[in-house]
Amino acid sequence: MGDGGMEDYKNRVDVVLTQASRIEEKVHEIEQFYLNSSKKQANNPKGGSASKDKDKDKDRHGAQINKQQQDATSRETAASKRMQELIRQFGKLLHQITQHKWAWPFMEPVDVKGLGLHDYYEIIEKPMDFSTIKKQMEAKDDSGYKHVREICADVRLVFKNAMKYNDEKNDFHVMARTLLDKFEEKWLQFLPKVAEEEKRREEEEANVQLSMQLAQESTYAKLARDISHELFEADMHLEELREQLVQRCRKMSTEEKRQLGIALTRLSTDDLSKALQIVARSNPGFVANAEEVDLDIDAQSESTLWRLKFFVKDALQAQGKPAADMGGNNNKDKNENNNNNNVNNNKRKREICDALAKTTKKKSKK
Repeated sequence: MGDGGMEDYKNRVDVVLTQASRIEEKVHEIEQFYLNSSKKQANNPKGGSASKDKDKDKDRHGAQINKQQQDATSRETAASKRMQELIRQFGKLLHQITQHKWAWPFMEPVDVKGLGLHDYYEIIEKPMDFSTIKKQMEAKDDSGYKHVREICADVRLVFKNAMKYNDEKNDFHVMARTLLDKFEEKWLQFLPKVAEEEKRREEEEANVQLSMQLAQESTYAKLARDISHELFEADMHLEELREQLVQRCRKMSTEEKRQLGIALTRLSTDDLSKALQIVARSNPGFVANAEEVDLDIDAQSESTLWRLKFFVKDALQAQGKPAADMGGNNNKDKNENNNNNNVNNNKRKREICDALAKTTKKKSKK
């Protein structure tokens, strides 16, 4: 293979390696997605969330996830409007309570300093009154109430604070307990509306999360299919490179074949099965999965032999076994063979010289 051909071959190998690295990254990303999905389902069967797509393939499908997010935002906006309507209706209930003749002590914050209630803040952790509740109900920013149950909790706090600070015989304690009972009666009548809205919200949220999860799964399933096609293409390119390399390999020597046969016996069961599959590719009649296989190394084509050699070498190295005794391109083995041949030749020469010397002696005696 000339310099130009070798350079082209290296470039093609680099392309395959780059493609393999890209495929590996995508596979890892898909694995992480399904791993995280499994964990979320284990912790919360209704769970699911959208992730920010990075891959170009996923960007084409990201529109579907974006649509789900937009739909979720629209549903949340609609739910917020429905809750605001409930808060408005709750305001009418609250107005009835504040119009009671005993509601006046609870309309404004307690004048702790003016009344000389020096221990008030030691007993009451969170002061509350109806004017504070009204301001928060009318707030237009994020400080306002998000749920009607939040208002209900603060109304109860108004009365419970008064009952906690004042003893049972105190007028403020009696007034607070009376108004709290009236409020609880009205709240029980109002509660079905709240429960209906909460159930609707829960169902909508579950549907949104499920839709987003399905959209994500669809995206990653498409990505997995694309990776499968890329793997097939990469395998085809790799096969072409293998074939090109094998075709340019020299003829394998008898000693190399012998060493290859020995190396095959050192493979694990799985690797030996893969090696026999390599033989079967070039020999349609060869049954690789038979109980007993008779492999004639000398009968194999050069292409098959070199494929086996490359595979066996990598397999043995993966097993942590030395592969240097397979012969071929090992200069040390060549030198040892040459040394052995020289020793054998010298020995043979000495034997011939000794035989000639004995023959000469016999002739001289005659």
